[in-house]
Amino acid sequence: MSSASSPRPEDQLLAEAESKSGLGKYAIYAKLSGPGWLQGAVTLGGGSLAGALFLGVLAGPNLLWLQPLAVICGITLLAAITYVTLSTERQPVATISENLSPVLAYAWILGTMVANIVFCVPQFALATSTVVQNLIPGLNDSTIAPWIIGVILAVLGFVVVRSYGSGSSGVRIFELVLKILVGVVVVSFMAVVVLLIGSGQLKFGAILAGFVPSFSQFTEPTPALAEAAAASRFEGIWRELIADQQRDRMLAAAGAAVGINMTFLLPYTLLKRGWGRRHRGLAIFDLSLGLFVPFIIATSCLVIAAGSQFYNKTDDVIAPDGSIKPAMAAAYEASANQFVAKLPPGPGEDTFNLNTLPETDRRLAAMLASRDAGQLARTLQPVLGKAGANLIFGVGVFAMAVSTIIMLGLMNAAALGALLKRFEDRKVFLIGAVMPLIAGIFAPVIWTGASRAALAIPASVTAVTLGPIAYITFLLLINSKRALGERRPEGGARVIWNVLLGIATALATMASVWGLSSKPDPWGTVGMIGLVLLAVVGVLGYVRHRQV
Repeated sequence: MSSASSPRPEDQLLAEAESKSGLGKYAIYAKLSGPGWLQGAVTLGGGSLAGALFLGVLAGPNLLWLQPLAVICGITLLAAITYVTLSTERQPVATISENLSPVLAYAWILGTMVANIVFCVPQFALATSTVVQNLIPGLNDSTIAPWIIGVILAVLGFVVVRSYGSGSSGVRIFELVLKILVGVVVVSFMAVVVLLIGSGQLKFGAILAGFVPSFSQFTEPTPALAEAAAASRFEGIWRELIADQQRDRMLAAAGAAVGINMTFLLPYTLLKRGWGRRHRGLAIFDLSLGLFVPFIIATSCLVIAAGSQFYNKTDDVIAPDGSIKPAMAAAYEASANQFVAKLPPGPGEDTFNLNTLPETDRRLAAMLASRDAGQLARTLQPVLGKAGANLIFGVGVFAMAVSTIIMLGLMNAAALGALLKRFEDRKVFLIGAVMPLIAGIFAPVIWTGASRAALAIPASVTAVTLGPIAYITFLLLINSKRALGERRPEGGARVIWNVLLGIATALATMASVWGLSSKPDPWGTVGMIGLVLLAVVGVLGYVRHRQV
């Protein structure tokens, strides 16, 4: 699709931006932004909420560095995808098939569709949980409400996605809706932190220190929980449990930052918008404005808020008289049972069960219990009252889930069109959009655990294992003379691309291998073999078609 194939009203603004520098140029770019905001909408979903919430619970501010690092790696990949797409002005699926391997192209498509289905389920569960816990608490005990909410969400998602395929006006309206939803998310969670600052509950030194990376946290508990574990006679068991949970939460947060399905969405939306080679600078700026800035603000605020209320604390789980609060009973039981299951066999083992844990171990189990958006909203009640707290937090979380549901439908519509090689077929588009929405309808009913938000954790861990497919593919394409011709980066630019993409690919691959290694056999082993084979296929295709 050529950017010059039909005149667009934005061409004059783009030409004006090219004649300016500094703030004037970026102000015009901000007016023209669009696809980057769609990326932000899908990123700020249940996976981001759950990842940030559980990072805060387990590590306080100590892991604030993780999500910015993950999204920087993701934006590096998305920038490469943008460069390839706009340089060739065609769908990357065809570019991958012709210059690397059709196998790699289909792996990218199928990985995207799997991720769409996997991610859509927790978005519906999260939205339903938010409605019945925060926005309309009277529905909490209703058995029919989850079905009704699920159907409403599916219909809403379908109607909005359908508008995207109705021409340029539909695209603009679609992007405006998503910008508003992303704005609601960011403002809501900024308000949470501002209120916490006003109440004097935050320590800025610890927050700033949390943005300094520490990779030892993949294997070691953070200091406060390590100290708590040291007080137990079963310190080794607790350290293992904490480290395992910490690693899963870190992988989930990384997977939610930029998933493989987002990599497929970007070129589709760029070409749908009619962008071409001259839009490459605008597209990179758009990613920063629409994805990086909202994501960093929203997730950092969530981690800070969750950490200030739950990290190394038990008062929301254990009542003053020592009993477990009813609202947290199921979450506490799940946490305590993980510990009991790991106790070594031997004399006296039956004295340690769920109801007779020593005080130290009960407190540790309470610290690790999963919280949800309902618990986090209640922390604002002293400042806003119950209704105000539920409204501010509930609206933000609901907007998160709804925006992601919409985007998952759009991504699947694009992926199905690519799979069937019918990008412009309206029926294929609508069928693809419906697939994840139908799966999502059943999520609020099937998932009835203590924390529906926790469903996003295994979903995100699954998605992060698929990421290297896209990283490896576009690392090869950015170096392909056959694919890019004279538009391939050369000299210093090529070195910069390779260094940045190489680092991002290495980190994504390590995260994927780590996630797969924790899965039960044979799935973990099969997944690793599959990743290796896809990498080999891609490299062989690159070598076979290589032009100096």
